[in-house]
Formats: sequence, structure tokens, C-alpha cells
Amino acid sequence: MSVGEPIQKKAELFRSRYAALRDQVGRVIVGHDEVVHGVLTCLFVGGHVLLEGVPGLGKTLLVRTLAQALDLQFKRIQFTPDLMPADILGTNMVLESAEGKRVFEFQRGPIFTQICLADEINRATPKTQSAMLETMQEGTVTIGGMRYELVRPFFVMATQNPIEQEGTYPLPEAQLDRFFFKLVVGYSGREELATIVERTTRGVNVEPEKVMDGKEITQWQQLIQEVVLAEHVQDYLVRLTLATHPDGPHALKITNQYLRWGSSPRGAQALALAAKVRALLEGRYNVSFEDVRRVYLPALRHRVILNFEAQAEGIDTDHVLLEILEQLPQKFDDDPVSDSSTN
Repeated sequence: MSVGEPIQKKAELFRSRYAALRDQVGRVIVGHDEVVHGVLTCLFVGGHVLLEGVPGLGKTLLVRTLAQALDLQFKRIQFTPDLMPADILGTNMVLESAEGKRVFEFQRGPIFTQICLADEINRATPKTQSAMLETMQEGTVTIGGMRYELVRPFFVMATQNPIEQEGTYPLPEAQLDRFFFKLVVGYSGREELATIVERTTRGVNVEPEKVMDGKEITQWQQLIQEVVLAEHVQDYLVRLTLATHPDGPHALKITNQYLRWGSSPRGAQALALAAKVRALLEGRYNVSFEDVRRVYLPALRHRVILNFEAQAEGIDTDHVLLEILEQLPQKFDDDPVSDSSTN
């Protein structure tokens, strides 16, 4: 399928604007290129992101820096064990009117924003965590039978510490599934750490400039949805998702051995949209097999559940998913359609 000139110009402009936003984030964040790309991918497809890593790696700084580079409302919620749902969503307050009558008035909580940093989200109780389900899925808040719409675009960017377990509560699967990506933030390398020390010990504070607003982000979300996803590539990402279902018709040996539950349909949706972003950034207007493979781990690592055997042997979800990615063929031998863009 040939790409028209207007489409090409839109794609080139998207790459240019993406690079401008990435450059502003890079003024503060050193390294972590794949993590930054993953966060920006979630931003441009309208998804939420979960950042996991030990303290001090810059997770909170990354989210705060991105918020500074965007002309959007930003609020931070520090999750603690004593945090209640009303502290996030808001509550009806009894107020006295000018006529002396007592009336209920809804006082909006910090979730009424466009970028919400849920810091250390796994420190809140399950009751409080569940308060985020409706907002993350539908962008609405229901209190006292009244439904309130949040301003779009709306993003939740959450952080959690995987090591310290005392005083934490594992995120329920229903909430994990609402995160578009789960990104693992690792340690910085030698050169990156040297740059971090140099930047942060000279007393010079660098602030990113605002380069994008909500209206523009919405336009790019529409462009991404228009990227071509051929039937045979779509079938590949569907089979990759179904291959995580133990005892299913597409399950592999390693699936049945180590997985208890597989990915939901949201996993396939995440693969499709994230692969479209990759395609645009590579200068193409159609998705390749390689685009799908590049986004497989962050899209599905939090959507599968290991069984007891995997936990006993110390097998993690990334290991299982990488084996599935390696073993599952991109297309069947009798598939008459080939993917010319596959590497």
C-alpha cells in the first residue's frame, strides 16, 4: 500500500515533535533510553505506565520531568498505607449556602488532573488501589451516584519498589491489566552515572521547556491509530497473546509448564498500538513483525501470572515470554502472505 504525501508529512512531523519532547526529557534524565521511549509510547497512545525499580533510579524524576515538558495539569499522589479512596477521588462535603441551608458539594480529589503521578502505588491498601480502577479504564469518577468526567488526555504514571515488601500490598491483577506498559528501570552504566554525578553536584538546575499540549497529543493519538496493521502481522500478535494461555490451542510447552494465567485481550491491543508507534518512528506507515517483537515484553510482562513451579525454580515472567517469542513462528508455512518489512 503506497503512502500518500499528506500522510508522509504527518508521520515526519510526528517524528520531529517526538524528538523535541524526548530532547527536553533528556536535558534532565540521563540514559534509560528504552524506559523513556516506553513512557512516551504510553503517552502517545493514551495508556498508563507502571515504572518498577529500586529507589534512587530516577523514576519519579522522569515522570515529573515529562510533566514539566507538557502543557498539562499535573498532580502527585504519595501512596501510603493510611491513604483512603476519598483522599484520591474526592468526597461530598456538607456546606452552608448563602441562605443558611446545608447542601452537599463535591470536593474534587487530586485524581482530577491530566497527568497523575501515583508514587509508590503498592504502599496503599487494596481498598485504596481499587479506587483507581474506574479512572484508569474509563477516565471517570463516580461518587454518591454522580459520574464526573476527567479532562482528556488523562495519564496515570505509577512507580513501585520491587524489593522492599514490608508495608506494601501487591497490585491486583485487574489494576495491573489497566497499565499499558510495565517498564523495569535498571541501574545506570559507568558513563551515565558519571554524567549524573556531574550534573547534580554543581548546583545547576536544568528545567525542561514546555513543547506540547493536550490538543496536539490527541492529534498524534489519532495518527497512530491510522497506521496500517496488515492481517498477517495482526495474526502474529494475536497468536503471541494466545500463546500465553496455558492449556490453550496455541500454548507452547513452556507456557503449560510455568504459567497459571495468560494475557487478557488488552495485551493484544497494547501490542498493536505500541507497534504502530515503533513503525512511525522507524519511518514506516505499516507495522512489521519486528515492531511487534520490540514491544512484547513491556506490553505483556504484567499480564501473565506464574504458577508455583516457576516460582519454586526462580523463573520470572520475562524469561517465559522471551522463550515464547523465540519459539513461536511469525507465520505458518502455508501462509501465502509474506512480510517484506521483516528483518
